[in-house]
Amino acid sequence: MGLVITPLETPRRFNPLDQPMGTFQKLGGRELVWRFDGGDITSDGGALVLKKLEERTGIVRRFAACFEDYRSAKQIEHPLLDLITQRVFGLALGYEDLNDHDDLRRDPMLAVALGKDDVKGAQRRRTQDRGKALAGKSTLNRLELTAPDYDGSPLQKESNKPETKKIVVDPDSIDALLVDLFLEAHEQAPDRIIVDLDATDDPLYGQQEGRFYHGYYGDYCYLPLYVFCGEQLLCSRLRRSNTDASADSVEELEPLVARIRQRWPAVTIWLRGDSGFCRENLMAWCESEGIDYVFGLAQNARLKKQIEAQMAQAEERYQQTQASARVFTEFLYATEKTWSRERRVVAKAEHLDKGANPRFIVTSLSQEQVATQELYEKVYCARGECPENRIKEQQLDLFADRTSTSKMWSNQLRLYFSSIAYVLLQTLRRTALAGTELEKAQCGTIRLKLLKIGAQIRVTLRKVWVSLSESYPYATLFARVLANIEAGCISP
Repeated sequence: MGLVITPLETPRRFNPLDQPMGTFQKLGGRELVWRFDGGDITSDGGALVLKKLEERTGIVRRFAACFEDYRSAKQIEHPLLDLITQRVFGLALGYEDLNDHDDLRRDPMLAVALGKDDVKGAQRRRTQDRGKALAGKSTLNRLELTAPDYDGSPLQKESNKPETKKIVVDPDSIDALLVDLFLEAHEQAPDRIIVDLDATDDPLYGQQEGRFYHGYYGDYCYLPLYVFCGEQLLCSRLRRSNTDASADSVEELEPLVARIRQRWPAVTIWLRGDSGFCRENLMAWCESEGIDYVFGLAQNARLKKQIEAQMAQAEERYQQTQASARVFTEFLYATEKTWSRERRVVAKAEHLDKGANPRFIVTSLSQEQVATQELYEKVYCARGECPENRIKEQQLDLFADRTSTSKMWSNQLRLYFSSIAYVLLQTLRRTALAGTELEKAQCGTIRLKLLKIGAQIRVTLRKVWVSLSESYPYATLFARVLANIEAGCISP
């Protein structure tokens, strides 16, 4: 069955409903009538982009390979790859909840994106399922609720009840996949990469496993750890919030760095993070591994005393110009108890309208490698774009904070799904959208302008016709993106 994409032309004739909906209105002497008789129309016509992107990159297929499916092949209608693709595409299209899929399962456009032969669901086994080509929430739920130690047994542990949830995920494989996708995105090894660490709050509103109150965020939450390199995601780990922001950083970084160095043995690695990661064990590990670091350093009385002269100088400049003034300096510093050695500290003595604003960073980089002001303004402050804005994309646009299941490991799986959806859209942005008006757009904007397109779907004997709206304002961009993907400009 072929797939044909056409603009949506003038409305075709359909059998009208017996009664129009709504109240009659007059528009220039014309009567306004509302009817639900438009046939199969979707708001997700841009799912075609996701379909073509996945065909080129295989990102979701490789993600699906990290799962083990113990279900009987003879008894299933939705293969594992279809379930995982449906879930990832749903997140990319803006559907955060499994409940959404009880309606989406009727959408032939999503069925087309998944490559279903029966896009209308007319051949489903059970009568009540006909007209629903895709899986509903209960079937998708099997992805999340299978115990991580399930071994394929037909019976539940310590029970004679049959085990119905038989899809197991391998977290280590997903962690490795995220790093591999990052490595494969480069045609050649870079001379240097900057790896960012960051933690954020994931508010909880139930009695989820691992929930704790966090004083800084003022709420019950998880404290996930993210690792990025530029815009590319390398790690997303869900953690309890009764821990330090840097907890398990070394444990997460060791296999990640080893995998990078295996592929790129000569690459120089810089590690960057805020003051929550300025910890002796992490800095000492970096020094032993030949990794340079730049971390924020929380201010204290000793540090402030070190820059009293620079603060006075900045205040004097401010009084003269009434504009914010900065003076940079550096010195060697060690804490009284926790650090094992002195380290280079760069200080920003700043005076603003609101008063003094001193800031400090600690680094293993020398003055010869990076000058004082450049280190602070161009290296450290770049954290505002990556990773902070990238984490916002995952949480606000791809629902990484939708961790509402009762078990922590199933919430970690939800975070993985969000992460793969982010990788998919970031790959689209980095490749097919390069040179377009959306090359720097956030995931939510890409969804709004490229994926949420009104379209009509008609199925004939030999073709599936996808008629996109003629009034779609980004038709030229859409055609260009599809052409870029078809031309093979995509790598993972």
